[in-house]
Amino acid sequence: MHELMTSQFWLGLGAIIWVNIILSGDNAVVIALAARSLPERQQKLAILWGAAAAVVLRIVLTVVAVELLKLPFLKLIGGLLLFWIAVKLLVPEDDGDGDVKSSEHLIGAIKTILIADLVMSLDNVIAVAAVAKGSILLLVLGLVISIPLVVFGATLLMKVMERYPVIITVGAALIGYVAGEMLVTDPTVLEWFKLNAHWMVDFEILTVFGHKFELSAAGLMGAAAVVAAGKWLAGRKASPAKA
Repeated sequence: MHELMTSQFWLGLGAIIWVNIILSGDNAVVIALAARSLPERQQKLAILWGAAAAVVLRIVLTVVAVELLKLPFLKLIGGLLLFWIAVKLLVPEDDGDGDVKSSEHLIGAIKTILIADLVMSLDNVIAVAAVAKGSILLLVLGLVISIPLVVFGATLLMKVMERYPVIITVGAALIGYVAGEMLVTDPTVLEWFKLNAHWMVDFEILTVFGHKFELSAAGLMGAAAVVAAGKWLAGRKASPAKA
């Protein structure tokens, strides 16, 4: 358990929890909507069992994603997808939750929750797999902690994020950081970067209060690009009349 004693492990765990909370707000709303027609007691059961099933499903999918990201080109594809997901977080969207069907039966509600979570979890799975960097312990702990937190604290979390939008901005920047790292560490381009732009793949060590942290230039560039693109697109969407 030497892994548990490192600052990098706890930083990674915090990053997984943060990314999952930022990306799971919609999932939590869907879970609430799917159970809304049940009696109160069954609502709690549906949310409890739906969340438990979602944890197991997400862990299995993310373990698979961790292995897939070792294959050529998949980190490039995943990195570009994460860029798109991170930028989209910063652009206001119209409410699209009205088409979620509720169920009047417990099993039906749990099934709806599972299907909705599966369909909406692609971004979470890729982001968490990338942050975990191959550590199964890290991703399992991160998902076990963050998914119940999202499901049972969904209303509070969404209010906090609405009141302090900087939380979403920092979350999007974190996803951009992960995407930047992924793009330059894909097996198909890694050697090229090592030969021609090694500073993109070399880590700088930052020491804070005696703890050493690794920083990636590619990751920092990815974070900056996401925030810049997201804010620019959000500004354009907010003032269409001026165009």
